[in-house]
Amino acid sequence: MNLPNEDPARQRIEYGTTALDLGPRIAGGEEATSSEDLELHKHWPPGLAPRAEALAGGPTPFDPLPEADYLVVTWTVAELEALAAVLTPGVSRNQWYRYSRGFEKKYLPLIRERAPSRIAKRLGSYYMSRIGNARVLCFKSELHLNQDGIMQPSGYATLPVKDLFKQLIEEVKPTMVITVGTAGATYPDHQLGDVFVTRAAKFRCHQEFAKAPYNDKTFKSEFTLKTGALGHARALLRHQDANLAEPDFGPPTGHYANAATLLPGFKNRPSIRVDGRGGADDLPAFQPILSTDFFEFGTTGNALEKIGCGVEMGDAALGLAVEELGTAQRWLVIRNASDPAINHHLPRGARPLDMQAHWAVWYYEAYGFWTSVNSAIATWAVVVGDQGAL
Repeated sequence: MNLPNEDPARQRIEYGTTALDLGPRIAGGEEATSSEDLELHKHWPPGLAPRAEALAGGPTPFDPLPEADYLVVTWTVAELEALAAVLTPGVSRNQWYRYSRGFEKKYLPLIRERAPSRIAKRLGSYYMSRIGNARVLCFKSELHLNQDGIMQPSGYATLPVKDLFKQLIEEVKPTMVITVGTAGATYPDHQLGDVFVTRAAKFRCHQEFAKAPYNDKTFKSEFTLKTGALGHARALLRHQDANLAEPDFGPPTGHYANAATLLPGFKNRPSIRVDGRGGADDLPAFQPILSTDFFEFGTTGNALEKIGCGVEMGDAALGLAVEELGTAQRWLVIRNASDPAINHHLPRGARPLDMQAHWAVWYYEAYGFWTSVNSAIATWAVVVGDQGAL
Protein backbone atom coordinates (compact mmCIF):
# COMPACT_ATOMS: atom_id res chain seq x y z
CA MET A 1 0.00 0.00 0.00
CA ASN A 2 1.29 3.48 -0.89
CA LEU A 3 0.91 5.86 2.04
CA PRO A 4 0.30 9.60 1.51
CA ASN A 5 3.37 11.79 1.32
CA GLU A 6 4.21 12.64 4.93
CA ASP A 7 6.53 15.50 3.97
CA PRO A 8 4.46 18.58 3.07
CA ALA A 9 7.57 20.38 1.79
CA ARG A 10 8.30 17.55 -0.65
CA GLN A 11 4.60 17.48 -1.56
CA ARG A 12 4.84 21.12 -2.64
CA ILE A 13 8.05 20.57 -4.61
CA GLU A 14 6.64 17.61 -6.55
CA TYR A 15 3.04 18.80 -6.95
CA GLY A 16 2.23 18.90 -10.67
CA THR A 17 5.29 16.90 -11.77
CA THR A 18 4.80 14.80 -14.91
CA ALA A 19 6.96 12.30 -16.76
CA LEU A 20 8.05 15.12 -19.08
CA ASP A 21 9.52 17.01 -16.13
CA LEU A 22 11.81 14.08 -15.36
CA GLY A 23 12.98 13.54 -18.93
CA PRO A 24 15.14 15.35 -21.44
CA ARG A 25 14.23 18.72 -22.88
CA ILE A 26 11.43 18.63 -25.41
CA ALA A 27 11.78 20.51 -28.66
CA GLY A 28 8.28 21.99 -28.61
CA GLY A 29 4.72 21.08 -29.42
CA GLU A 30 4.54 18.23 -26.89
CA GLU A 31 3.49 20.31 -23.89
CA ALA A 32 0.88 23.02 -23.56
CA THR A 33 1.85 26.37 -22.13
CA SER A 34 -0.32 28.52 -19.87
CA SER A 35 1.07 31.81 -21.14
CA GLU A 36 -1.74 32.48 -23.57
CA ASP A 37 -4.22 32.31 -20.68
CA LEU A 38 -2.72 35.29 -18.88
CA GLU A 39 -4.69 38.49 -19.30
CA LEU A 40 -1.63 40.51 -18.25
CA HIS A 41 0.11 39.83 -21.59
CA LYS A 42 -2.25 42.36 -23.15
CA HIS A 43 -1.15 45.10 -20.77
CA TRP A 44 2.66 45.35 -20.71
CA PRO A 45 4.03 48.88 -21.21
CA PRO A 46 5.19 49.43 -24.83
CA GLY A 47 8.55 47.82 -25.56
CA LEU A 48 8.81 46.13 -22.15
CA ALA A 49 6.90 42.88 -22.62
CA PRO A 50 9.07 39.87 -21.69
CA ARG A 51 10.31 37.88 -24.69
CA ALA A 52 11.73 34.36 -24.68
CA GLU A 53 15.10 34.04 -26.43
CA ALA A 54 16.41 30.72 -27.69
CA LEU A 55 20.15 30.14 -27.39
CA ALA A 56 22.08 29.62 -30.60
CA GLY A 57 23.28 26.10 -31.19
CA GLY A 58 21.13 24.51 -28.47
CA PRO A 59 23.42 24.07 -25.44
CA THR A 60 24.03 20.64 -23.95
CA PRO A 61 23.25 19.95 -20.26
CA PHE A 62 26.98 20.03 -19.52
CA ASP A 63 27.73 23.45 -21.00
CA PRO A 64 28.27 26.47 -18.72
CA LEU A 65 25.39 28.89 -18.46
CA PRO A 66 25.45 31.97 -20.70
CA GLU A 67 26.13 35.37 -19.17
CA ALA A 68 23.15 37.61 -18.43
CA ASP A 69 22.33 40.88 -16.70
CA TYR A 70 19.99 39.22 -14.20
CA LEU A 71 19.79 35.70 -12.77
CA VAL A 72 16.33 34.62 -11.55
CA VAL A 73 16.11 31.35 -9.60
CA THR A 74 12.91 29.48 -8.76
CA TRP A 75 12.18 26.12 -7.15
CA THR A 76 8.94 24.17 -7.63
CA VAL A 77 6.86 23.03 -10.59
CA ALA A 78 4.11 25.59 -9.92
CA GLU A 79 6.68 28.38 -9.59
CA LEU A 80 8.45 27.26 -12.77
CA GLU A 81 5.18 27.09 -14.69
CA ALA A 82 4.33 30.65 -13.64
CA LEU A 83 7.81 32.03 -14.38
CA ALA A 84 7.72 30.44 -17.84
CA ALA A 85 4.22 31.75 -18.51
CA VAL A 86 5.21 35.32 -17.59
CA LEU A 87 8.88 35.71 -18.57
CA THR A 88 9.32 33.13 -21.39
CA PRO A 89 5.86 33.31 -23.01
CA GLY A 90 5.28 30.67 -25.65
CA VAL A 91 8.06 28.45 -24.27
CA SER A 92 6.73 25.87 -21.83
CA ARG A 93 8.69 24.66 -18.82
CA ASN A 94 9.97 21.49 -20.43
CA GLN A 95 11.26 23.40 -23.42
CA TRP A 96 13.75 25.01 -21.04
CA TYR A 97 17.32 23.75 -21.42
CA ARG A 98 18.49 21.09 -18.96
CA TYR A 99 21.53 21.83 -16.79
CA SER A 100 23.78 19.13 -15.31
CA ARG A 101 27.20 20.75 -15.19
CA GLY A 102 29.22 19.08 -12.42
CA PHE A 103 26.19 17.14 -11.19
CA GLU A 104 27.71 13.66 -10.99
CA LYS A 105 31.22 14.42 -9.77
CA LYS A 106 30.73 17.51 -7.63
CA TYR A 107 27.16 17.35 -6.31
CA LEU A 108 26.02 13.71 -6.08
CA PRO A 109 28.35 12.91 -3.14
CA LEU A 110 26.61 15.73 -1.21
CA ILE A 111 23.03 14.66 -2.01
CA ARG A 112 21.08 11.99 -0.14
CA GLU A 113 19.15 9.19 -1.77
CA ARG A 114 15.71 9.95 -3.25
CA ALA A 115 16.34 13.70 -3.35
CA PRO A 116 14.50 15.51 -6.19
CA SER A 117 17.73 16.16 -8.12
CA ARG A 118 18.65 12.45 -8.06
CA ILE A 119 15.26 11.60 -9.52
CA ALA A 120 15.53 14.31 -12.20
CA LYS A 121 19.25 13.51 -12.75
CA ARG A 122 20.19 17.16 -13.10
CA LEU A 123 20.81 20.41 -11.23
CA GLY A 124 18.07 22.36 -12.96
CA SER A 125 16.75 23.87 -16.17
CA TYR A 126 16.86 27.35 -17.68
CA TYR A 127 15.84 29.72 -20.46
CA MET A 128 16.71 33.26 -21.47
CA SER A 129 14.25 36.15 -21.35
CA ARG A 130 14.65 39.65 -22.77
CA ILE A 131 13.01 42.55 -20.91
CA GLY A 132 13.72 45.82 -22.69
CA ASN A 133 17.48 45.72 -23.23
CA ALA A 134 18.17 43.39 -20.30
CA ARG A 135 19.04 39.72 -20.63
CA VAL A 136 17.43 37.68 -17.83
CA LEU A 137 18.46 34.08 -17.27
CA CYS A 138 15.59 32.19 -15.61
CA PHE A 139 16.68 29.05 -13.72
CA LYS A 140 14.69 26.31 -11.99
CA SER A 141 16.71 24.53 -9.30
CA GLU A 142 16.33 20.82 -8.54
CA LEU A 143 18.36 21.31 -5.34
CA HIS A 144 16.54 22.21 -2.13
CA LEU A 145 17.81 23.13 1.33
CA ASN A 146 15.76 20.55 3.22
CA GLN A 147 15.71 17.75 0.63
CA ASP A 148 19.37 17.19 -0.25
CA GLY A 149 21.58 17.18 2.84
CA ILE A 150 23.64 14.30 4.19
CA MET A 151 24.46 14.56 7.90
CA GLN A 152 28.14 15.16 8.63
CA PRO A 153 30.38 14.54 11.68
CA SER A 154 30.05 18.28 12.34
CA GLY A 155 26.46 17.65 13.43
CA TYR A 156 24.78 19.37 10.48
CA ALA A 157 24.08 18.43 6.88
CA THR A 158 25.67 19.22 3.55
CA LEU A 159 24.16 22.21 1.72
CA PRO A 160 24.72 21.66 -2.01
CA VAL A 161 22.25 24.37 -3.03
CA LYS A 162 24.72 26.92 -1.62
CA ASP A 163 27.39 25.57 -3.97
CA LEU A 164 24.93 25.72 -6.84
CA PHE A 165 24.29 29.41 -6.16
CA LYS A 166 28.04 30.05 -6.30
CA GLN A 167 28.35 28.16 -9.59
CA LEU A 168 25.43 30.02 -11.17
CA ILE A 169 26.82 33.41 -10.12
CA GLU A 170 30.29 32.60 -11.42
CA GLU A 171 28.95 31.47 -14.80
CA VAL A 172 26.16 33.99 -15.40
CA LYS A 173 28.02 37.00 -13.91
CA PRO A 174 24.75 38.84 -13.21
CA THR A 175 24.41 42.37 -11.88
CA MET A 176 21.65 41.04 -9.59
CA VAL A 177 20.45 37.61 -8.40
CA ILE A 178 16.76 37.22 -7.62
CA THR A 179 15.27 34.17 -5.93
CA VAL A 180 11.54 33.98 -6.56
CA GLY A 181 8.65 31.75 -5.61
CA THR A 182 6.05 30.82 -3.03
CA ALA A 183 6.07 31.36 0.74
CA GLY A 184 3.78 31.19 3.71
CA ALA A 185 2.56 34.59 4.86
CA THR A 186 3.40 35.55 8.43
CA TYR A 187 1.27 38.69 8.88
CA PRO A 188 -2.36 37.81 9.71
CA ASP A 189 -3.64 40.69 7.55
CA HIS A 190 -1.61 39.82 4.43
CA GLN A 191 -3.58 38.26 1.63
CA LEU A 192 -3.25 35.30 -0.69
CA GLY A 193 -1.07 36.44 -3.62
CA ASP A 194 0.68 39.28 -1.78
CA VAL A 195 4.30 39.68 -2.89
CA PHE A 196 7.18 40.27 -0.47
CA VAL A 197 10.28 41.96 -1.86
CA THR A 198 13.16 41.95 0.60
CA ARG A 199 16.93 42.40 0.64
CA ALA A 200 17.36 40.08 3.62
CA ALA A 201 17.06 36.40 4.48
CA LYS A 202 17.48 34.52 7.76
CA PHE A 203 18.11 30.86 8.55
CA ARG A 204 15.51 29.49 10.97
CA CYS A 205 16.49 25.84 11.27
CA HIS A 206 15.43 23.29 13.90
CA GLN A 207 16.48 20.00 12.30
CA GLU A 208 19.43 19.10 10.06
CA PHE A 209 20.94 22.60 10.17
CA ALA A 210 20.15 23.40 13.80
CA LYS A 211 23.84 23.14 14.72
CA ALA A 212 25.19 24.90 11.62
CA PRO A 213 27.29 28.00 12.39
CA TYR A 214 25.09 30.08 10.07
CA ASN A 215 21.78 29.08 11.72
CA ASP A 216 19.82 32.07 13.07
CA LYS A 217 22.02 34.38 11.00
CA THR A 218 20.48 37.15 8.89
CA PHE A 219 22.09 38.06 5.57
CA LYS A 220 21.53 41.44 3.92
CA SER A 221 22.14 42.83 0.45
CA GLU A 222 22.66 46.51 1.15
CA PHE A 223 21.81 48.31 -2.06
CA THR A 224 19.08 50.78 -2.98
CA LEU A 225 16.27 49.10 -4.84
CA LYS A 226 14.81 51.15 -7.69
CA THR A 227 11.02 50.95 -7.55
CA GLY A 228 9.98 53.07 -10.53
CA ALA A 229 8.10 50.21 -12.21
CA LEU A 230 6.15 49.03 -9.17
CA GLY A 231 3.14 51.17 -10.03
CA HIS A 232 2.83 49.37 -13.36
CA ALA A 233 3.30 46.01 -11.64
CA ARG A 234 0.55 46.74 -9.13
CA ALA A 235 -1.78 47.63 -12.00
CA LEU A 236 -0.90 44.32 -13.68
CA LEU A 237 -1.84 42.47 -10.48
CA ARG A 238 -5.41 43.68 -10.83
CA HIS A 239 -5.78 41.50 -13.93
CA GLN A 240 -4.99 38.56 -11.62
CA ASP A 241 -7.56 39.17 -8.91
CA ALA A 242 -10.24 36.90 -10.36
CA ASN A 243 -7.81 33.96 -10.18
CA LEU A 244 -7.34 34.49 -6.44
CA ALA A 245 -10.98 34.56 -5.35
CA GLU A 246 -11.48 31.81 -2.78
CA PRO A 247 -14.47 29.45 -3.05
CA ASP A 248 -17.43 29.54 -0.70
CA PHE A 249 -16.76 27.46 2.40
CA GLY A 250 -18.84 25.23 4.66
CA PRO A 251 -18.87 21.94 6.59
CA PRO A 252 -17.46 18.99 4.62
CA THR A 253 -20.51 16.74 5.15
CA GLY A 254 -24.20 17.07 5.82
CA HIS A 255 -23.83 15.82 9.40
CA TYR A 256 -23.07 19.32 10.70
CA ALA A 257 -25.65 21.83 11.82
CA ASN A 258 -26.43 24.45 9.16
CA ALA A 259 -24.49 22.46 6.57
CA ALA A 260 -26.34 24.20 3.77
CA THR A 261 -25.21 27.64 4.92
CA LEU A 262 -21.91 28.59 3.29
CA LEU A 263 -19.50 31.38 4.14
CA PRO A 264 -18.81 33.51 1.05
CA GLY A 265 -15.30 33.06 -0.32
CA PHE A 266 -12.81 35.84 0.35
CA LYS A 267 -11.90 37.94 -2.69
CA ASN A 268 -8.21 38.74 -2.42
CA ARG A 269 -6.72 41.96 -3.75
CA PRO A 270 -2.96 41.39 -3.43
CA SER A 271 -0.26 44.01 -3.01
CA ILE A 272 3.49 44.16 -3.60
CA ARG A 273 5.21 44.86 -0.27
CA VAL A 274 8.80 46.15 -0.39
CA ASP A 275 11.18 46.25 2.54
CA GLY A 276 12.13 49.76 3.66
CA ARG A 277 10.10 51.62 1.03
CA GLY A 278 7.93 53.28 3.64
CA GLY A 279 4.48 52.86 2.11
CA ALA A 280 1.42 51.75 4.06
CA ASP A 281 1.59 48.29 2.47
CA ASP A 282 5.37 47.89 2.74
CA LEU A 283 7.68 46.00 5.09
CA PRO A 284 10.20 47.21 7.66
CA ALA A 285 13.67 47.81 6.22
CA PHE A 286 15.54 44.54 5.72
CA GLN A 287 12.83 42.43 7.33
CA PRO A 288 14.05 38.98 6.30
CA ILE A 289 12.40 36.07 4.61
CA LEU A 290 12.71 33.05 6.94
CA SER A 291 14.43 29.95 5.50
CA THR A 292 13.57 26.78 7.42
CA ASP A 293 14.66 23.15 7.25
CA PHE A 294 11.20 21.95 8.33
CA PHE A 295 7.64 22.61 7.19
CA GLU A 296 6.58 25.80 8.97
CA PHE A 297 3.92 28.33 8.10
CA GLY A 298 2.53 31.51 9.56
CA THR A 299 -0.65 31.44 11.61
CA THR A 300 -2.85 34.09 13.16
CA GLY A 301 -1.32 33.25 16.53
CA ASN A 302 2.36 32.25 16.19
CA ALA A 303 3.65 35.84 15.72
CA LEU A 304 6.19 34.96 13.03
CA GLU A 305 5.60 38.42 11.56
CA LYS A 306 7.76 39.76 14.40
CA ILE A 307 10.85 38.06 12.95
CA GLY A 308 10.20 37.70 9.22
CA CYS A 309 7.93 38.65 6.32
CA GLY A 310 7.36 35.08 5.05
CA VAL A 311 8.43 31.46 5.45
CA GLU A 312 10.12 29.35 2.76
CA MET A 313 12.97 26.83 2.46
CA GLY A 314 16.14 28.07 0.77
CA ASP A 315 16.69 31.79 0.20
CA ALA A 316 19.15 32.30 3.07
CA ALA A 317 21.49 29.90 1.23
CA LEU A 318 21.88 32.63 -1.40
CA GLY A 319 22.97 35.14 1.23
CA LEU A 320 25.44 32.61 2.62
CA ALA A 321 26.82 31.85 -0.87
CA VAL A 322 27.36 35.54 -1.64
CA GLU A 323 29.09 36.04 1.71
CA GLU A 324 31.44 33.14 1.00
CA LEU A 325 32.17 34.44 -2.50
CA GLY A 326 33.28 37.69 -0.90
CA THR A 327 31.91 39.83 -3.72
CA ALA A 328 29.62 42.85 -3.85
CA GLN A 329 26.97 40.79 -5.63
CA ARG A 330 23.50 42.34 -5.33
CA TRP A 331 20.72 39.89 -4.48
CA LEU A 332 17.03 40.06 -3.73
CA VAL A 333 14.21 37.82 -2.51
CA ILE A 334 10.79 38.04 -4.19
CA ARG A 335 8.24 35.70 -2.62
CA ASN A 336 4.48 35.44 -3.00
CA ALA A 337 2.01 34.31 -0.35
CA SER A 338 0.80 30.97 -1.68
CA ASP A 339 -0.87 30.45 1.68
CA PRO A 340 -2.09 33.24 3.96
CA ALA A 341 -1.54 33.03 7.71
CA ILE A 342 -3.61 30.05 8.83
CA ASN A 343 -6.29 30.30 11.52
CA HIS A 344 -4.50 29.25 14.72
CA HIS A 345 -7.79 28.09 16.30
CA LEU A 346 -7.85 25.09 13.96
CA PRO A 347 -6.65 21.82 15.56
CA ARG A 348 -3.13 20.53 15.12
CA GLY A 349 -1.89 16.96 15.40
CA ALA A 350 -0.28 14.18 13.44
CA ARG A 351 -0.87 14.16 9.71
CA PRO A 352 -3.41 13.83 8.19
CA LEU A 353 -5.48 15.23 11.09
CA ASP A 354 -3.44 18.44 11.37
CA MET A 355 -6.01 20.86 9.99
CA GLN A 356 -3.64 23.83 9.98
CA ALA A 357 -1.13 21.97 7.79
CA HIS A 358 -4.01 20.67 5.69
CA TRP A 359 -5.09 24.18 4.76
CA ALA A 360 -1.54 25.44 4.22
CA VAL A 361 -0.98 22.63 1.69
CA TRP A 362 -4.43 23.08 0.13
CA TYR A 363 -3.82 26.76 -0.53
CA TYR A 364 -0.52 25.96 -2.26
CA GLU A 365 -2.03 23.24 -4.44
CA ALA A 366 -5.02 25.39 -5.38
CA TYR A 367 -3.20 28.70 -5.89
CA GLY A 368 0.54 28.00 -6.20
CA PHE A 369 0.59 28.82 -9.91
CA TRP A 370 -1.60 31.92 -9.79
CA THR A 371 0.14 33.43 -6.77
CA SER A 372 3.51 32.75 -8.44
CA VAL A 373 2.39 34.75 -11.46
CA ASN A 374 2.31 37.72 -9.08
CA SER A 375 5.93 37.27 -7.96
CA ALA A 376 6.95 36.86 -11.60
CA ILE A 377 5.28 40.22 -12.33
CA ALA A 378 7.22 41.77 -9.45
CA THR A 379 10.42 40.29 -10.87
CA TRP A 380 9.67 42.00 -14.17
CA ALA A 381 9.16 45.28 -12.28
CA VAL A 382 12.50 44.97 -10.47
CA VAL A 383 14.37 44.38 -13.73
CA VAL A 384 12.59 47.25 -15.50
CA GLY A 385 13.09 49.59 -12.56
CA ASP A 386 16.76 48.67 -12.19
CA GLN A 387 17.29 49.52 -15.85
CA GLY A 388 15.57 52.88 -15.39
CA ALA A 389 13.15 51.98 -18.19
CA LEU A 390 10.13 53.40 -16.32
